[in-house]
Amino acid sequence: MRSLTLIACPLLALFLGACASSSPPAASVEVDSQSVRAIPAQADTVNPEESEPLRQNPPSGKVHPTRLVRTKLQGIAIEALIYDSRRCQAVVLDQKQGPGTTWPNARAAAASTGAIAAVNAGFFTPEGDPLGLVIAEGDRRGRINRASSLGSGFYALSSSGNPELLRRSAFKGAKEAVQSGPFLVERGRAVGGLSDQSSSARTFIATDGGSGWMVVRTGPCSLSQLASALEGASIGAIRVRTALNLDGGRSSELWVSDQVSGGGTHTRPIWNKPVRNFLAIKRL
Repeated sequence: MRSLTLIACPLLALFLGACASSSPPAASVEVDSQSVRAIPAQADTVNPEESEPLRQNPPSGKVHPTRLVRTKLQGIAIEALIYDSRRCQAVVLDQKQGPGTTWPNARAAAASTGAIAAVNAGFFTPEGDPLGLVIAEGDRRGRINRASSLGSGFYALSSSGNPELLRRSAFKGAKEAVQSGPFLVERGRAVGGLSDQSSSARTFIATDGGSGWMVVRTGPCSLSQLASALEGASIGAIRVRTALNLDGGRSSELWVSDQVSGGGTHTRPIWNKPVRNFLAIKRL
């Protein structure tokens, strides 16, 4: 009888273990602050065309005038600096010693290089290091973030001055670059699987795939809401084909010079804190 008990007990335990329901998968974590301590293990959204590059459309004959546009998309407040990449260029301004060590805000960062506008750019750690690769004037800082959707894409400026929004798998190097994410829109379609849990101010950079570009600060919304609002949308006559999320929440900041039509504005709430880097828009 003792031997039967010794056999039966392990078999019973094995049977109960097999019948037990498995634990539900952990919910994806959306990090939405000016600094990030943990990188969520969140897989990037993959489109059917994942193996294809995000090709740029050839510039049209129309030149997009540089101006500040204020509007709403599905109830989300939009403040967008519109520009033509044949007339203006977004460059990366990074503070090697960490947030606020060189420029306290976007206005100061823009003034240092004669830019007409500036917006906060990539994520950074509590220690002030970039959460991803940053290249400013050819100087590489940080390293490629392959762990989360917060680094799923790049804004990159080639040595010839050609700007692109690229997936990290397609990034090969650039004169200027900042890594961020997730993508909000690709090929004119909203990216699926984005968080709808947190409503916060957002910042992103977008293009029509040609010479039409914009840097945007929004009112409070979730990433999913913003992506949905941008699908098929045009802002300032520029149709959004690709949009890449930048650091948001308390990092969201936009300064536009009064030299720009509709400009002379600095949207930066008093609770914002200094950030690591900026995208500054300069006239060519």
